[in-house]
Amino acid sequence: AATSTSESGYHGDWRSSKLIGLNVYNDSNEKLGSISELLVDKEGKIQAAVIGVGGFLGVGQHDVAVAFDKLKFVDTPVPTTSASTTTGPAGTGMRPGTTTGAAPAATTPTKTNPWYPDHAVFSATKDQLTSMTQFKYST
Repeated sequence: AATSTSESGYHGDWRSSKLIGLNVYNDSNEKLGSISELLVDKEGKIQAAVIGVGGFLGVGQHDVAVAFDKLKFVDTPVPTTSASTTTGPAGTGMRPGTTTGAAPAATTPTKTNPWYPDHAVFSATKDQLTSMTQFKYST
């Protein structure tokens, strides 16, 4: 007899279709590229992720394969910083368009979808990735 498993039976698992296109950042929160493919062995274990670096809409993109276990998946969004630009009022001695000197505020929105991570982190620079051997599919 066939059995049915509800979504709660897979709580904490990720949808592979949502990993494709996932942004990859480095340790400095600089975007490196995005996952364009997952390479799976004959037993179904993910061995590598192909990351597309550079290019625009796939044109000029440099694909590299990195070991899947070298990627760190993160559920919280990448922190963003925003600088405050406060214009000084007349008579305060502050020139219009100057800042108050306040440090940029870091904001981290909350992620609510448990079916895939927010992004991946790979410890490399964009230059290091583009200098890696380009991944090509054999025919």
